[in-house]
Amino acid sequence: MSEILLDAAAFDAAIKKVAKDIFNQNKNIADLAVVGVQNKGVLIAKRFLSELCKIAKVSQETVPFGILDITLYRDDLDDFGADMPLIKDTEIPFDISRKNIILVDDVLYTGRTARAALDVLTDFGRPKCIQLAVLVDRGHRELPIEARYAGVRKVIDGKVKVECKEVDGRDRVIIL
Repeated sequence: MSEILLDAAAFDAAIKKVAKDIFNQNKNIADLAVVGVQNKGVLIAKRFLSELCKIAKVSQETVPFGILDITLYRDDLDDFGADMPLIKDTEIPFDISRKNIILVDDVLYTGRTARAALDVLTDFGRPKCIQLAVLVDRGHRELPIEARYAGVRKVIDGKVKVECKEVDGRDRVIIL
């Protein structure tokens, strides 16, 4: 049995909330870049970026956008055995130096994905700062990593599934 944490309207409201919070903390849009973590973090990052640019009244092309794959930086690769995850593209087509990076993922849980993403990013250079933004912060951290921005913060014991209309046909977040 699953429980709906965010329906389509709440999903959209969470996206807008995070974008507004990012804007309120980063008035100089020229210093920003948005980077999404493969897979759903990229889709969420594009939505945050779109809303952020509407609020700031700037074109999306003015804010650099990147994509990270953290597969080779995971600390649990030995657990997969022969079922290794598929390595996807990492695309950082801009100099991250002197940028305030908004690092985006769909769900923050243990903090291990965020830690791996930090490792990948720092291989590209030294940004001014990195701010973590997520759609759902579900608690249960294993590492001292916190999201600065979250659409919803709720301690969740079950598995969280984010569905995005681009790939799933609808927007919602469910607890399994």
